[in-house]
Amino acid sequence: MNVNDFDFYLPEELIAQTPLEARSQSRLLVLDRDRSQLYDSSFTQLVNEVSTGDCLVLNDTKVLPARLIGEKKETGAVIEFLLLKQTTGDCWETLVKPAKRVKVGTVITFGDGKLIATCVEEREDGGRIVEFSYDGLFYELLDELGTMPLPPYIKERLDDQDRYQTVYAKQLGSAAAPTAGLHFTTDLLHALKQKGVSIVYLTLHVGLGTFRPVSLDDVLDHKMHEEYYELTEEAAKTLQETKERGNHIIAVGTTSARTLETIASKHGKFVAETGWTSIFIYPGYTFKGIDGLVTNFHLPKSTLVMLVSAMAGKDFLLGAYAHAVKNNYRFFSFGDAMFIRPHVKGEIRN
Repeated sequence: MNVNDFDFYLPEELIAQTPLEARSQSRLLVLDRDRSQLYDSSFTQLVNEVSTGDCLVLNDTKVLPARLIGEKKETGAVIEFLLLKQTTGDCWETLVKPAKRVKVGTVITFGDGKLIATCVEEREDGGRIVEFSYDGLFYELLDELGTMPLPPYIKERLDDQDRYQTVYAKQLGSAAAPTAGLHFTTDLLHALKQKGVSIVYLTLHVGLGTFRPVSLDDVLDHKMHEEYYELTEEAAKTLQETKERGNHIIAVGTTSARTLETIASKHGKFVAETGWTSIFIYPGYTFKGIDGLVTNFHLPKSTLVMLVSAMAGKDFLLGAYAHAVKNNYRFFSFGDAMFIRPHVKGEIRN
């Protein structure tokens, strides 16, 4: 399976640079696999696309203000840090730019010395492990000194930092937002509940490895980065009951999908669990946990396109992307969304 099989043409002007004024104003492209049909809708209409008794699963991770700009203590050179994940104590795995200026023992200061980082390990992939020292509370200092780590394809300034958080973000720890969830408002969630749709939350702290294009020609040679996840007892119970009733489980975002598939693949059912996943889903994969998926439009050749292709079918998915380009859908983090509807047994849904 070649990485070029998942490439597609995308005009640069379709990459959304800023969020829409209202979250749920975004468009929704619906993929009906039973009929092999596409149709254009709006995100507020999601409430009419899901059925009473279905379960929507959202990732409640919260993005860290993980981008830090500091100075090298010895020379005053500007160094940019991106915090990826906490390893032990005050040690963090980071991406550093320019990495060549940061060796073991290098000291970087932030906020006139309010926060100090010392490099303790150089990684082969160019990453660095640094140990922080400070007075007070680390996350309060991060709120003061850090900014949201927007993806590199977003060139515009984000005036309202909360627009890169979901309205239900709770568990601090992500290096990037679970962007499919950015479309939801409290009103839309309320409307879904009123219809009898269960809303379940899990946590997967998103790492940047999820979004990187695959650099190897053969997809099967690609290795995913590990990401931490949590599923509570209450959430697992609701999911299992939904499955046993024969209703649909719909993941909101590829992060929710990967968490649910990790657990269902391991146990054959939904159970409460914490752990690390490096699951890589691509065409040929048999889904064991989820029936449908709400997701944004992703980067060419990315593992996210491969995951969505596994659910929709590669040709159908790439046809949907071509339709989205032709009809000027907005792409990537602040862009529009698609809904891959569950298969329906024994009936054709209207």
